[in-house]
Amino acid sequence: MMKAAVLATDDQFRVTEIAEPVPGHGEVAIRVAYAGVQWGDVLVREGHFPTPRPFVPGFEAAGRIIAVGEGVDPARVGEQVIALTSSGAFAEVVAVSSVLAIAAPALDPRTAAAFGWVTPTAYDLINTVAGVGPGQSVLIHAAAGGVGTLAGQFARAAGAGRVVGVVGDAEQVDYARRLGYDQVLSREDFPQALDGEHFDVILDPIGGQTRLACLERLAPHGRLVVYGNIATFEPVSVSANDLLMQGTSMLTYNSNLLSRTHPERLAGSARRALELVGDGRVGIDITAEHELADVETAIADLAGGATRGKSIVRIG
Repeated sequence: MMKAAVLATDDQFRVTEIAEPVPGHGEVAIRVAYAGVQWGDVLVREGHFPTPRPFVPGFEAAGRIIAVGEGVDPARVGEQVIALTSSGAFAEVVAVSSVLAIAAPALDPRTAAAFGWVTPTAYDLINTVAGVGPGQSVLIHAAAGGVGTLAGQFARAAGAGRVVGVVGDAEQVDYARRLGYDQVLSREDFPQALDGEHFDVILDPIGGQTRLACLERLAPHGRLVVYGNIATFEPVSVSANDLLMQGTSMLTYNSNLLSRTHPERLAGSARRALELVGDGRVGIDITAEHELADVETAIADLAGGATRGKSIVRIG
């Protein structure tokens, strides 16, 4: 048996004793040291993902492999890994796909848990999807969040010339500015405070009217990358003809889907991102550490906009 934070049928979290998972074909079991808190936990908590109750949430973990399933090299037992999973990280043991258990022997467990999905996501948004190149200008929404605090750094590493961040409120401006942005503005000041400036790349997890404003702020041949809907799930209609006239593009990125269709591609991006974190060119800012019993508070803080950078949960 093991301890886990279980989302019960009444939508409340309780630390409960449940059976330890056994790794299936192509899986490994990990003794979890720390788990990361991310936006997927908010979506599950608020019912946007149809998950049966009881359910053990948690989508990113760091720990040591303690067992392997059929088809996995037994030599991986004992390996320190970053694990990207579809559930179960808020527990003492989690079973995950071996492909998405990324070896991280040199990274401390706290940073490894905070690495989670946000780091390969930020890497892919900048490098794989947007293709940021030397001298290009980049605007990043939710710049004080888990992805945003990293995306600005990946943009710098890719050679971006000017990097601007947009944050949820004025209290987050100074925090995001310390992460290396050239300029940071609050969402209420976007886009008027930009004084007509246009960008080669804009990252948008917000949606709604913000998405439409972003399109108008693209430079010729600019790329708007969409990867979430923090403000609203209401669809935004875009004219392909209008995009064509300026050579602009709207691109999307869905790391959850990528993990199910091409997990090896996601793992490859994670390893490339890990190199940049490992050599100090990109830093992960952990701003809060919670106990397992406080999972609900950690998720509520993220949902309410109180979390800056990355928060983690200590498990083992």
